[in-house]
Amino acid sequence: MVRWGPKPQIRQEMAEQLGKNAVEQDVWLTAHGSYFINLTSVNKETIEASKKRLLACVIGANWMGAHIVVFHPGAYAGRPPKQVFETCAGAMEEVVEKMRTLGIARVHLAPEMMGKQAQFGTVEEVCALCERVDLTEPNVDWAHLHARDHGRFKTVDDVSKVMDMVEKRLGTSALRNLHCHYSHIEFTDKGERRHHNLDRTEYGPDFRFLAQLVAERELKPVIACETPNLDLDAVKLRDMVSAEIKKKRKKNRI
Repeated sequence: MVRWGPKPQIRQEMAEQLGKNAVEQDVWLTAHGSYFINLTSVNKETIEASKKRLLACVIGANWMGAHIVVFHPGAYAGRPPKQVFETCAGAMEEVVEKMRTLGIARVHLAPEMMGKQAQFGTVEEVCALCERVDLTEPNVDWAHLHARDHGRFKTVDDVSKVMDMVEKRLGTSALRNLHCHYSHIEFTDKGERRHHNLDRTEYGPDFRFLAQLVAERELKPVIACETPNLDLDAVKLRDMVSAEIKKKRKKNRI
């Protein structure tokens, strides 16, 4: 909806029609904000431009009835994480204030957990943003976290620990309705390198861990597929979750 400019790059009538089609087809809409957003910059002009782009994405999302606008917060750029957090949180609060002025309350901002160690966006940092800023919830990118921590998710318990942190800090509802990204991912010592399809099994994380926990904890997450073959792999992810849910129901009947 937005690349550079301060206004949505989609016509309102087109966005509204998209929203109507989504309701008719029972599709839950979310959006990804412009990749040219940096709310942690040392340059005030960059932050101001980023706030305008993020707000434009929110306006477009509101037109179409989308519930979430995911965005990449920024980078450390050699500064202490606490300082970067304050810069990012302050900018987000200003965006939310403007959203309220415009009467937008159903769209939430979703800072993304990031895949490179130089980027602001650990589990702890994103949860802290959501604790502080209203109309905000986390976007857990499982591939990013896996890459950032050099293969973090080796067992189902590793995935469970992230879920536990989200629930402890943001509440059961935040976990139950979690917004996620997933793909297989290649990484270096600096973190994320590139995303891969599900058939590239030499890369992780193993989606079976997440599927199992979705079933066990009775979660209702949004899981956006981010592999290169995103449509075909999205069906595979859906089927894996469905299989785990059926397995649990069968077990409960015994």
